[in-house]
Amino acid sequence: MYDYLIAGAGLFGAVCARELTDLGKRVLVVEKRPHIGGNVYTENVEGINVHKYGAHIFHTNNKAVWDYVCRFAEFNRFTNSPIANYKGELYSLPFNMYTFNKMWGVTTPEQAAAKIDEQRREITGEPKNLEEQAISLVGRDIYERLIKGYTEKQWGRECSRLPAFIIKRLPVRLTFDNNYFDALYQGIPIGGYTRLISKMLEGIEVHLDTDYLADKASLDRLADRVIYTGAIDEYFAYSLGRLEYRTVRFDTKLLDIPSFQGNAVVNFTDKQTPFTRIIEHKWFEFGRDENGSDIPKTVISYEYSKEYEKGDERFYPVNDEKNNSLYQRYRELAKGEKNVIFGGRLGQYKYFDMDHVIMSALECIAKEKKEWT
Repeated sequence: MYDYLIAGAGLFGAVCARELTDLGKRVLVVEKRPHIGGNVYTENVEGINVHKYGAHIFHTNNKAVWDYVCRFAEFNRFTNSPIANYKGELYSLPFNMYTFNKMWGVTTPEQAAAKIDEQRREITGEPKNLEEQAISLVGRDIYERLIKGYTEKQWGRECSRLPAFIIKRLPVRLTFDNNYFDALYQGIPIGGYTRLISKMLEGIEVHLDTDYLADKASLDRLADRVIYTGAIDEYFAYSLGRLEYRTVRFDTKLLDIPSFQGNAVVNFTDKQTPFTRIIEHKWFEFGRDENGSDIPKTVISYEYSKEYEKGDERFYPVNDEKNNSLYQRYRELAKGEKNVIFGGRLGQYKYFDMDHVIMSALECIAKEKKEWT
């Protein structure tokens, strides 16, 4: 008999499993996929740690979370400096002085700020959709070249039909700083995320290729409490309807050349290019293997955004009014499951950065601990 059964060996499940085990609880982790790690899973190919479900770059301003992950892995000093490719023209991301110089030929922060302010004026009043919100923040030129096409491919909808809150703010830097994340701590775990998750799960019983929902009745009998990290609507057999997600299809290639694009992340921001971005995985660890040797080959992944269909992996919750309302109804159902905790981005129908996943898991176990006393 176990104290806790955890459905899902992703980041949320692994943190919960580690914390509960360290508190003396007997834990069983079951995972539907043939590997641990959930969407942060990395696979070594020719010495390159390939991010199988898209780029994951750890970043946080929370020192407690940073100290926590550093218990399980050493992180490198990778800084995310993506490039935007608009019809063959290359721009720096986030929007900074390199971007503004390429866009308008300006050379000073004062000139850049004046150009943005001039273009923002076309939107008066409260922005009614994403298009108006973006223009009100950065102006028409940047919106048309670097936001519109990419966003419409990502969400499968015109920007004028997307809610304004999706782009609450956009980073605009009147400096030559190419660091995408405004975070004190940032990097990639040396050896890949799978190694980090494996370290978290060290000494804990894990059953792969085990679908919790397919064998729920017998698995529930094994433990007093369940931590469920799968989709909340699937847990309730879609009884209230299906929550919508966007997903990503990956076309990954091993190439017999040392470099394909010279950068880890290149976004393709025109609408005509069918993929949203290309990831070149080796640059997350500076193109070298763990022995410090240059890797002669490279692995790239083209990413195509699409609507979630049965059998796909769920990536991005469509947090519009309709879906959020449906989630709240499922959340009410979940309150009736007295011995089940719903956690993670699927269980809570919310996109989390990795540091927020970890913080959420730690808070979940802290709350559980209070219940024991």
